[in-house]
Amino acid sequence: MDFDETPEEAAFRAECRAFLSQHGAPKAPGSTQVTMSTLAEDELAHVKECRDWQRVKADAGWAGLTWPVEFGGRGLTGLHEGIFAEEESTFDVPAGMFAQAIGMLGPTIIVHGTDEQKEQFLAPILRGEQVWCQLFSEPNAGSDLASLRTRAELDGDEWVINGQKVWTSSAHVSDWGMLLARTDWDVPKHRGISFFLLDMRTPGIEVRPLKQATGGAEFNEVFLTDVRIPKENVLGGVNNGWATAMTTLTSERAGIASSRGDGFAGVLSLARRYGRTGDPVIRQKLARLHTDYEISRFIGYRARTAASKGVPLGPEVSTMKVAISNRLAFQGDLVEELMGADGMLWGPDAIDDGYWQTMVFTGQWMARIGGGTEDVQRNIVGERVLGLPREPSNDRTTPFRDLPH
Repeated sequence: MDFDETPEEAAFRAECRAFLSQHGAPKAPGSTQVTMSTLAEDELAHVKECRDWQRVKADAGWAGLTWPVEFGGRGLTGLHEGIFAEEESTFDVPAGMFAQAIGMLGPTIIVHGTDEQKEQFLAPILRGEQVWCQLFSEPNAGSDLASLRTRAELDGDEWVINGQKVWTSSAHVSDWGMLLARTDWDVPKHRGISFFLLDMRTPGIEVRPLKQATGGAEFNEVFLTDVRIPKENVLGGVNNGWATAMTTLTSERAGIASSRGDGFAGVLSLARRYGRTGDPVIRQKLARLHTDYEISRFIGYRARTAASKGVPLGPEVSTMKVAISNRLAFQGDLVEELMGADGMLWGPDAIDDGYWQTMVFTGQWMARIGGGTEDVQRNIVGERVLGLPREPSNDRTTPFRDLPH
């Protein structure tokens, strides 16, 4: 692994910092600056701020750094993208809303899309004109995503979609959605799925926000009733949706696993504010959390080294995801222990307006479940890295319609 930046990488970091300093102030070390409001008008204002910031980045050549130049990117490596993301996280600029569009869908269209799809979607995504959501999970198809039952039937030049999706982040403010639906029930479950690009303004779509433990409602249920999608909006080919989706999910896991900013500094600051750093047990737990952050950082170095050499990420992304999940679980328990009885407070009654209760303790599940739970990732590591046998099952050879439901 390469731990030290090359002169070229250090120069690029300085270039990133110079651009960001023109548009935002640096965050204080250990800062908990985050959008905490759950009001609809504040959320819409945040979406607009993110769109505006994305347009600024696109106009200045800082959007889609790893995308090919012919599609509006700069053709740089994942290492450069990671450096920019680290620097961006240290400035007070609008964050979010485009991780799915730029980090997940864009690379998928570049790999699997037709020329027409690339022309239609890539440039607007980079400019922040399209917010995307991911219509994958269903009430009975979460970790076992290939068991999805949303149905797509061809009717002339259009596909007619009926079904239900759940846990769909940002669907209520999205312009487009990545949709998985079953197009063939007579083949094994992984082989009868197609990947659709869905305009969220299409008639027949009903989005119902789900109130979360954090008090927000970023997740949604989405009901699809006789929704019509043009044939040309199939991405990657009919019945090839699983392979297409794996490109998307690999990018998602890599994004979740990326270590950005210094979260440990905030926890250490919290411990000092509560006067707990002299407690030997707490000191040991802080040392463990610091170690967990360092492990994540070094795994990130490994991924960066591979990216700088043009080696695509594979199952090791799942190892990164498991490490992050373990850290988030331990960190959530630790911050509650540090706060003691204050940990039961909420909102403005709590320290930092409830940031630790909301974003760190209850909010940990978003990253731990998103992109596939840690148990799913352990299965991937066991099978694809350690070479362990799969669990006995006939669902890879039996037509989907013959499986018990």
